[in-house]
This record gives sequence, C-alpha cells and structure tokens, in this order.
Amino acid sequence: MNANKRLVLVGASGHGKVCAEVAELSERYTEILFLDDNPRVKRCGRYDVKGLANDFYQYINEQTEFFVSIGNHEHRQRIQEKIENAGGAITTLIHPNSVISEDASIGKGSVVMAGAVINPGTQIGKGTIINTHSSVDHDCTIGDWCHIAVGTHICGTVHIERCCWIGAGAIVSNNIRVCSNVIIGAGATVIHDLDKSGTYIGMPARIKGESRQNK
Repeated sequence: MNANKRLVLVGASGHGKVCAEVAELSERYTEILFLDDNPRVKRCGRYDVKGLANDFYQYINEQTEFFVSIGNHEHRQRIQEKIENAGGAITTLIHPNSVISEDASIGKGSVVMAGAVINPGTQIGKGTIINTHSSVDHDCTIGDWCHIAVGTHICGTVHIERCCWIGAGAIVSNNIRVCSNVIIGAGATVIHDLDKSGTYIGMPARIKGESRQNK
C-alpha cells in the first residue's frame, strides 16, 4: 500500500500511543503526529506533539486524516464532531493482526486493536474502541462511543447502545440488550438484559449496590 497521507491524532496518551502504532502498521501514512491540550507534553512514544487540540484547523486538507485517541467517550465525541463539522476527514484504524469479517461494518473514528475478532453481520458504531484480544460475535450491534475493553467477549446477537464501557475480561451472553451509558466491571458476566444505566459488577452482573435479595 502506498503511503501518501498525514495522520493527526488528538490525545497524546497511552491509548494514543497504541493507536499511532496501529496507524503506522497500516502503511497508509507518510507522517504521524499528535495534538494535545497539555502544553508540557512534547512526545507520545516515537511521535511528536505539534500543538493543542484546537490546532487541528491548520491541518485540514485533502492529504490529512484525523483520529481522536482519547479514552473518555465524552471528550472523544466532542472533539471528533468538532473536527467533522470543520470539514476534517476522520479515519478508522484497524490493526493488521485483527480478524474482521467482510460482512461487518465499522464506523468512522473507531479503532480495532491487535488480536480482536469481529464476526459476520456485526455493526460497530463511530468512535468506538474494540480493544486488544476482544471478540464481537455474529450479528451484534455496538453503538457509538463505546469501549469494548481488553479480553472482553461479546456473544452473538447482542445489542449494546451508545456510550457503554464493557470492562476487561467481561462476558456478555448471547441475545442480550444493554442500554446506553452502562459500565460493566472487569470480569463481570452478563446473562440478562441491562435496561437501566449504571455500573454493573459480578457474576452474574448486577447494578452496583444492589443486593442479591433485591434482584
């Protein structure tokens, strides 16, 4: 693949460092740089930090793509939409060692990390993180601005609405619906629909603070 574009990442964090490496492995870019609102940060891994987040305006052109490498979904959404509204091109980052069905779709601004698997019929929203060695099985829907954390397994025909965080090593059983703004704790197992926003923990997952007797 001929690299002929610049990539500007907004958010010089650990997450940003990983996203930059995914971009480099794609062999699509001749230059990769960061913007970040901490003026003391001058490098992110091997990459230069060239200015503040709002400096993205000066990079908008046909040869530049943008990616928001911020873990917080509210900040990620705000900045991505600001760049899009200004005419910037948002890209999607896919690690070459992930496995993605040709029948799956992935929204702009999403990243799929190393070892992740996305199976047929699945739709991933925009600005969503599919993290290292996680899996999303067939016919799932993952909403915008979600984070499917390291080693998480989403079974078949699961519907997860927007702005959810599914913690490391969690399992969501098949045919489950998860409403928006849900946090599922690391290692939790979801076997029932989650129809109330909040934080869920345990095996099986229950909303935090809810006793077994109240379930």
